Amino acid sequence: MDKEAKNPTREERLAAKLRENLHRRKAQARAQDGAQNPALPKTAPKS
Repeated sequence: MDKEAKNPTREERLAAKLRENLHRRKAQARAQDGAQNPALPKTAPKS
């Protein structure tokens, strides 16, 4: 096995952590937005 593949560089580790953080923050933002602004009303509109 290649030694670099087993031990990523500092930049690669930081890049991976940044991607994970970005995904986590986007998921949290989507959850908050969904809780504050429901996409569709649960009751039927009145005519």
